[in-house]
Amino acid sequence: MTRNLKITARKTDRKNCRVFGHVKYLNSQVDARFLDLSLTGAALEMKGPLHAASGSKVRIEAENLGLLEGIIRWKHNGRVGIQFDVNSNARAQISSYFRFFHKEVRPVLATRPLAISGANRMPHLATSTQKS
Repeated sequence: MTRNLKITARKTDRKNCRVFGHVKYLNSQVDARFLDLSLTGAALEMKGPLHAASGSKVRIEAENLGLLEGIIRWKHNGRVGIQFDVNSNARAQISSYFRFFHKEVRPVLATRPLAISGANRMPHLATSTQKS
């Protein structure tokens, strides 16, 4: 990461993806889903608690990526940012993923069904007017 005017910026662009794997820290293992990925790091959503602090070294294993090692850079609300160890093997594995497996993924916004009150009313335009 580089610093410009005290603002931290990423060295490489991340691409959204849907890759599943697990993160190993010491003797524990937690299932995870990659949210985005670049040659230098990734953001993951954890399926359970990961008892590792920022700066901890972890191993990530995913079917399409293989085994990667990295350092936790941030943790927030069940999500983790990991910076990969800089070596030619990690770069080759990630480049291979982008070349052969990656499909462009758009983020999905959660929607909830609207509750319709009354027979023919529009839910967002409905107003209750009662006459006495």
